[in-house]
Amino acid sequence: MAAVLFRGGVLSSTMTAARSFAAPTVHRGMQSMSVKSSSFSQAGRRTAVRSSVAPSPVQDSAGTIVDDGTVTLTRFMIEEAMKSRTPGQEDMVRLISSISVACKRIASMVQTAGISGSTGLAEGGGSVNVQGEEQKKLDVISNDVLKSALRSSGKLGVIASEEEDNPVVVDELYSGEYVATFDPLDGSSNIDAAISTGTIFGVFKAPEECLIGDSDKLSIAEQQCLEATLQPGTNLVAAGYCMYSSSTILVLTTGNGLNGFTLDPTIGEFILTHPNIKIPARGKIYSMNEANYFDWEPKLQTYIDNLKKGEGETGDKYSARYIGSMVGDVHRTLLYGGIFAYPADKKNVNGKLRLLYEAAPMSLIFEQAGGKSITGPGGRVLDLVPEKVHQRCPVFIGSPDDVDEAEKALA
Repeated sequence: MAAVLFRGGVLSSTMTAARSFAAPTVHRGMQSMSVKSSSFSQAGRRTAVRSSVAPSPVQDSAGTIVDDGTVTLTRFMIEEAMKSRTPGQEDMVRLISSISVACKRIASMVQTAGISGSTGLAEGGGSVNVQGEEQKKLDVISNDVLKSALRSSGKLGVIASEEEDNPVVVDELYSGEYVATFDPLDGSSNIDAAISTGTIFGVFKAPEECLIGDSDKLSIAEQQCLEATLQPGTNLVAAGYCMYSSSTILVLTTGNGLNGFTLDPTIGEFILTHPNIKIPARGKIYSMNEANYFDWEPKLQTYIDNLKKGEGETGDKYSARYIGSMVGDVHRTLLYGGIFAYPADKKNVNGKLRLLYEAAPMSLIFEQAGGKSITGPGGRVLDLVPEKVHQRCPVFIGSPDDVDEAEKALA
């Protein structure tokens, strides 16, 4: 049996129609990709492209088998499953495919929010989730879209939403072996200003001993089973995020490196554009909400002051960049290097980011790219065992050298 955890709205019957896409076309003029890895310059561009993924054949008019080099997300996942020969990988392909469809729908809704009237607060204001946060219209709709997509995948059987105190059991017909954790629309407070937003997800294997009945009331054993789905990030089998900005980008890991896919709206497919992403060892950008500066501990204040004055380990002055949307800030950090942090402060003594569906998935993503993620000195985010669904934790995430410097400064 499996579970799904969302950060977003309550499931409703109102669903936004999926965006229709043009009939598939073949990309021409692209070089065959037989590429080992991809590195990024400070501008975040791919400087080398080689892919170990086997090309898909296309037959030309003369009958010769050729390949235009296009690798879709579906093709990538299928070929990865064929190479790994790990039992259950076909199920992962189906699950990621369902997530990608949901991301396409959300991307379409975000792009047309101002036209369709989807901006603003849900129910005209006053709609508050279980954590006391006022909801945007797209928070609720995005949550519904993801719930529907994951339910239809047939790989998840229990839905635990941020909007509900207790997980909800889905009928046995749709049960599966995975637990999925979600923030369906991170940065939704920026949606009315057309600033980048995103979806964050993590996937765990459900405990094998978990069997949930179809009764309205759960037994003590079944409740304990659901509690067992609170797993540390080290148990994640997949994690990723989808960023909705000038383009829609899906960044994904299944524990074997990190890859990025860009949505091609002409064919409605995610195309591999960032194979084997590696974060720079160090950057020159820090990303934090400095409005909280005077609520930080003195050691953290000194660390930031040193970065700004050029008195850190590198002797270089760092630039500040902060969007207020974790996906946008983290994506920039992943490509350019540097550090993103949301530390504890006087107001949020345990930090503000949620462990299960924000901190843990992002930490796996960065570690797969060669980065680091800690809660503070000696505290690896992925090692934290959650005690409750909506548990928060401090996060320092980014280039390994930058995170190491921050850890030393805070010790």
